[in-house]
Amino acid sequence: MLLVKYRFYRRDSPRGTTQASVTFGPKIPTGRTDLADGNGIRLPSSLQPGSGSTDLFLAANWTYTGLFNVKRLVADEDFHSLIRSEGTQATRLGTDLESRFWLSYRPYESKNGAREWFIGPVLTWLHSQDDRIAGVTQSGSGGNALLAGITTYVGVRSGMHVWLGTDWDVAHSTGTLFMPARRHISFGITQQFRLHL
Repeated sequence: MLLVKYRFYRRDSPRGTTQASVTFGPKIPTGRTDLADGNGIRLPSSLQPGSGSTDLFLAANWTYTGLFNVKRLVADEDFHSLIRSEGTQATRLGTDLESRFWLSYRPYESKNGAREWFIGPVLTWLHSQDDRIAGVTQSGSGGNALLAGITTYVGVRSGMHVWLGTDWDVAHSTGTLFMPARRHISFGITQQFRLHL
């Protein structure tokens, strides 16, 4: 994915900072789409490492610092969607909708604010729509999943952060074709910059 995040609202107060942002960008088609099983039969697109499709990622994020008047307690809500296009094998994988709530505590912050550390529990709801193959909806291929986990987020220098998160499946739909992730590990690096207009 190649994403751009724009923070359109920020308000500082003695309690902390409240801010909101939007993120958008394309997911370009990467990963193989020609893997076969032991008999040489090509695996269905939902089991391929890649989808062969160019998709659109859209997200909205809201952060509230000082929850319950605890200065270092932060509530963070992220809602995003991956809008799919048709890819390999005339298959359009179901569009994903995800809501992620992170309640974190900041046990460390340097005096200049350049270095900081957040850690806390995460609750994620994921909804996947049904796949479509050659225009035909594959009923039961989509569903809902609820995951719980923990995420840590470290500021290594001004504007640069590294994060690591782990989630586990708590509950999910029981559709015959729906295959939710049982465990999920994510890692990322972010770099903020200012646009001078």
